Amino acid sequence: MTAPILITGAAQRIGLALVQHFVTNKQPVIMTYRTRHTIIDELEQQGVVCIESNFDDPDAVNILVATIKKHTNSLKAIIHNASSWDCEGQNPDYNTLFDNMIRIHAKVPYLLNMALSDLLLAHDGITDIIHLTDYVVETGSAKHIAYAASKATLDNLSKSFAAKFAPHIKVNAIAPSLIIFNDHDSSEYKEKTLKKSLMAIEPGCREIINSVELLLNSNYITGRTLPIDGGRHLK
Repeated sequence: MTAPILITGAAQRIGLALVQHFVTNKQPVIMTYRTRHTIIDELEQQGVVCIESNFDDPDAVNILVATIKKHTNSLKAIIHNASSWDCEGQNPDYNTLFDNMIRIHAKVPYLLNMALSDLLLAHDGITDIIHLTDYVVETGSAKHIAYAASKATLDNLSKSFAAKFAPHIKVNAIAPSLIIFNDHDSSEYKEKTLKKSLMAIEPGCREIINSVELLLNSNYITGRTLPIDGGRHLK
């Protein structure tokens, strides 16, 4: 049996698109979710192992690791997609905000990488860890200070883990800017956001899928960050 790929935070948007892509290609998947959307029932019927995990719970990582190890003895890859989009303007409790951002974007991936590296090493051949970061890793963000700092921490973890786990496990990051709009985004917001990149399009989840496949299919790329931003750095 092919070793599964673990994807965190995969019940919607980019994470869900990745799960559906792998299911279509007969690649086993273990995914985590915080909120049980109706799509979870469908994914379970398709053979996806769906594990509820609230990373606000201090015991969540240990419980998740134990559950994963009950399902498999090896992993092909870990894709850290779980994310929280909170900001100082909406959450004046800065102490809690910063702790939450660091936990979900840095501490949880760190702990999972450490705890599940044995499953990656148990798989034949080179395996992968992929961190989904953000365009703001390079620029910072005046409106999302804690968020940007936590994603920058995750980006740095990519380099440290790449050095630690080489040559058996490749570790890379993908740093997207706009990929898909939210349903509630206004036309004014969409127009303003599209103008921020040279390509001026909403690229869709296929861009992340293509980037993930590039990294999974490479035997050489490690410790790097793939910017998926439509040339935004040149605007």
